[in-house]
Amino acid sequence: MNKDSRPVEVQTLGLTKVYGTGLQSIEIFRDLDLVIRGGERIAIVGASGAGKTTLLHILGTVDRPTHGKVLYGGQDVFLWNENELAQFRNRHIGFVFQFHYLLPEFNALENVMMPGLIADMPKKEVRDKASAFLEKLGLAHRLNHRIGELSGGEQQRVAVARALVLNPSIFLADEPSGNLDSRTGRKLHELLVSLNEELGLTMVIVTHNSELASMMHRTLQLVDGQLRQERISAPGCFPPLASDSM
Repeated sequence: MNKDSRPVEVQTLGLTKVYGTGLQSIEIFRDLDLVIRGGERIAIVGASGAGKTTLLHILGTVDRPTHGKVLYGGQDVFLWNENELAQFRNRHIGFVFQFHYLLPEFNALENVMMPGLIADMPKKEVRDKASAFLEKLGLAHRLNHRIGELSGGEQQRVAVARALVLNPSIFLADEPSGNLDSRTGRKLHELLVSLNEELGLTMVIVTHNSELASMMHRTLQLVDGQLRQERISAPGCFPPLASDSM
């Protein structure tokens, strides 16, 4: 299938987020319209405090907008109840948070297996997938180490493996290589691109890393509560839609 003809996977309509009420309210962004096509790689950049993480959390359904819609395959996911939303999130969204939320009582392998176990997948299948992703991320020798025994960079890679283990429809990451040295970070960047190209995995990544941003199809800057097109890829790779509001 031609990349430009892929169906729209995620769309936001009039997305607005406000914290607080009245004179104490803080508007993070207003009326954001965004189309993310299946298989697209997008980087979101901007100053600290601009709302990038908040936007990512709403796309990942772990936070709700004040107004507006988030459509996955044309369905407004925030019309679902919390149980339906949690099931959808676990199966279809891979998320890497700034704070990893790894479970310290379990080892690296068990942490990566957790989404599959929650989804009632066969234990051996989940174990094999988790081991394979940890090996790709250079952690084959750390499978049985508890989280407290891993460095910050190793914990970051465990979180990435956990987000990818169920082959999600979309991968959302908040500074996925922020705690990695340049060599390890570059390997992670290359892995993400290869997964996108081989599996058609849609990616939205918040990053301050210019190298990682340059590997995306589009780079969007969040500034003054609005998204602006900062960079698009070479011709032929996901040009912006006419309906995109930037």
